[in-house]
Order: sequence, then structure tokens, then C-alpha cells
Amino acid sequence: MSDALENVRFRSDMTVELVKASASDSDVLWAARVSTKGEQSLEDAGADPARSAGFINFLMRDRHGSPFEHSTMTFLVSAPIFVFREFMRHRVWSYNEESGRYRKLEPVFYVPGPDRNLVQEGKPGRYVFVPGTAEQHKIADEAVRQSCRDSYATYLELLEAGIAREVARTVLPVGIYSSMYATCNARALMHFLSLRTKREDSTFPSFPQREIEMVAEQMEAHFAELMPLTYASWQANGRVAP
Repeated sequence: MSDALENVRFRSDMTVELVKASASDSDVLWAARVSTKGEQSLEDAGADPARSAGFINFLMRDRHGSPFEHSTMTFLVSAPIFVFREFMRHRVWSYNEESGRYRKLEPVFYVPGPDRNLVQEGKPGRYVFVPGTAEQHKIADEAVRQSCRDSYATYLELLEAGIAREVARTVLPVGIYSSMYATCNARALMHFLSLRTKREDSTFPSFPQREIEMVAEQMEAHFAELMPLTYASWQANGRVAP
């Protein structure tokens, strides 16, 4: 048991890997132009999208959203379970997550980093998070680490007693790391980013939990690289999904 607990690890980061993508600005063009060009719109699949930046901006500005759905991006995300529970609110996505029913969960847990704001001030809807004192950070760090070690020790005791994995996992905290594939189209991703990032230039304010924002920031970087014209137009139009 003691040897297993020595392998308990703590992280404060999130990782996002772009596994595969079929996503480009030209996808928006041929999808939109089928309404006026029919089958000839396929000619736009190989066209230079830069020549149609204005058209993409028109679609974004006037919220003609369906042409932005003809793309796919699949990400592999490693984050605490509580981040994934917020993800599941986004129902247009497709998810496949590792299962504690079928495999022994690794002892990797989230602990707030030194730059994580810890203290909430104000009422819901009008609150802010502030750093907190050095003593509060010390209390949070030590308490989280001890709680995770204790819960994982209990988890191992249950497994060693022959308890099924799907039952033993009930003692583990939502701060344990999991991994999942998450697939979306550009329109769904823009909606996700508008809600899960806090930006002063957004038309509508959002107050995401910092940990899911860390995931969103990495996804946004991939989106900007894959579909630069769409991304720029989304930015210019207040980060509102069409």
C-alpha cells in the first residue's frame, strides 16, 4: 500500500492535444454557397478562402450559422473530472471518456497552483475571484494533497478487498484526472469558447471556472491556426457564435 501511495502525483495544468481535424475556412464557403450554386458549390472547396474573407464575415455578422458546422475537430483532453462535468453541458459535442468501471484509475490529482485565485468575493453574477493570502494557499495546498492521498488509500483498500472498480471509485474526489476525446464543429467550438473564456472584448461577459478556461485557451489556439479567417471574423464580431 505504501509503495502505491508514493506514486500519487499532483498537477495544476491541463493538456489538450489536437488528435485530428477536418476544418478549414473553405469548408464554410462551399457549405454556404450551395444555397445559390447547388452542386457547383464544390468548386469552392479548393478556392482560395482569403478572397472570400468578406463573405465569411457576412455569415458571421448576420449569424448564418449552419455553414460553420461542416468541419470537425477532435481533441484529447486531460483534466480533472470536475472540468469534464462542466464540459458535458455542451451537448452538441461528442465525448468518450476513460472509465473507472473498466480500469484502475491512476493516482493523479489536481491541486490549485500558486497563481490560482482562491477567494470569491461578491454575490453570484456579480462576484470576482482574488488571489487570497499566502496562508490560505498553504492551507488549500496541504488539505487537497492530504485528502487525495487518503481517498486513494481507501480506493486501494477496497480494490484489494475484492470490491469492484465501479464501486471502489465512489470514494475518489472529482479532482482526480481523467482523459477524454471531445469532438466538435467550428460553430459548437465558438459557442464553447464564448462561454468558457473571459475576455474584455466579448459582446457578452462570461465568468468561467479557471480550470476549464485553461482547456478552452488551448483549444482556441488550435482553432485560430486551423481556420484563421473564421477565427478573425469571430473575434471581430464580439466572440459571439453565429
